[in-house]
Amino acid sequence: ATRTKSTDVGRADSGIGQMPARKWRNRASETLSSLQAWEAHRPCTDCGERDLPVETDVQNCNQRRADLCEKCRKRRTERKESVLEFVNTEASYGEDLRIIKEEFYLPMQAAGLLSQEQLLGIFSNIQELIDLNENFLEILQEEIDQAFDQGDDDLMTVCIGEVFLEFVNMLPAFQTYCLQQSSSVNMLNALEKEKELLRIFLNVSQNDNTALRRMNLRSFLMAPLQRVTKYPLLLSRIIKATTEYHPDHGSLREAKSRIESHLEHINMKTKQEGNTWTLRSFRQDSKKKREVINIEMRETALKTVGWLREETRFVMEGSLQLAQPPDGQWVKKGSKTLKFQNMQVLLLVNMKRVSESSLESAEPGPVKDAVLVLIRDKNNGKFHLLREPLRLSNCIVSTDPDCDDTFELIEIRREAFVFRDSDRARTHHWFRQIRRYSRELGSWKKRRNALPNIMISTPHTRP
Repeated sequence: ATRTKSTDVGRADSGIGQMPARKWRNRASETLSSLQAWEAHRPCTDCGERDLPVETDVQNCNQRRADLCEKCRKRRTERKESVLEFVNTEASYGEDLRIIKEEFYLPMQAAGLLSQEQLLGIFSNIQELIDLNENFLEILQEEIDQAFDQGDDDLMTVCIGEVFLEFVNMLPAFQTYCLQQSSSVNMLNALEKEKELLRIFLNVSQNDNTALRRMNLRSFLMAPLQRVTKYPLLLSRIIKATTEYHPDHGSLREAKSRIESHLEHINMKTKQEGNTWTLRSFRQDSKKKREVINIEMRETALKTVGWLREETRFVMEGSLQLAQPPDGQWVKKGSKTLKFQNMQVLLLVNMKRVSESSLESAEPGPVKDAVLVLIRDKNNGKFHLLREPLRLSNCIVSTDPDCDDTFELIEIRREAFVFRDSDRARTHHWFRQIRRYSRELGSWKKRRNALPNIMISTPHTRP
């Protein structure tokens, strides 16, 4: 009996006395309370602050949405509403574009109310805007659908700024339309007075066609102007509701800056053409002013080479110093003997589009052509081409270890150019980019690697 009793006692405390066991239980209880307290005061996953309301109920604590404070919860809601507003208004704008085409352009064309030249004068590049809107809206909707499929109800993974920058080439299409708007309205007014059938068609359409919402053609023709001026406002709302460390924050700011610069450029062009109307004006700082100048130079370069905008990629652009050595012995004499002049240089690449849904694919397609456009920036804001573009398929690009602050571009059978940047690292970057594309093009590409050392010491004269 005694043995049985002592055994029972041993089983009860497992060799641990009553005092240590009580301390262990108290410590476990304190640890659990600390964990619950930490859970109740867990920092907000968005801002890191610890101003979350204390939840006494564990179930309520677990039901808090992603451990957000009230401020961040409200901001997420505002961001979601702003993102959906951007996408929904883009869809509404696209519907207005389709109304212009299906309810006005096509019926007027089928009935022979206007000639093809007159239709082009009134509706300008409306089909280009329709195509751009469809592609842009498709990508936006895919972003929204993917976020919901992944359980992202707040749409935090949707990056409007990145998508906008991917389709930044749609902005020149808006410019083309906006610059022709004044003449389009004047032509429509003149033709409506001249052609009675046209006037009857427009009146009947406005009053009887329910798809038009009792709006006339002039109101619909203003849709692209209204849309392009609304982009900065919509982007500003998303930026305001997006934290600085969100992956799309920088892209959103860049997208807003790019659209504002394009609007300023459109205003500048309208004033140059003598139009009295302007789009909404934005405050010009030095950065935006510089971007407007860059837009003007890109347009000059595109007009010079004659490429399609959607197949053109601006690889590099900026100021370089240029010299034309009289012979190939300048390296031995040193670059100090050369007379340099400041020049704006643009490296353009003509490439096939990889994806029809993206105008600027991250994966570039095969290079069809590459050129260097040399522009002299005059004081009056106008640009002057130094010469016709330098086609890299006919050029050899080389450098010399004894003169590493410059590089030479030799146009086969013609002339030589020496380039340098004020920053040596940037000079090397220019050299690598130009050499890369020159090696991919032309019948010389197999022999080009062996030629620079030979030709760099050979006299070059103009034909």
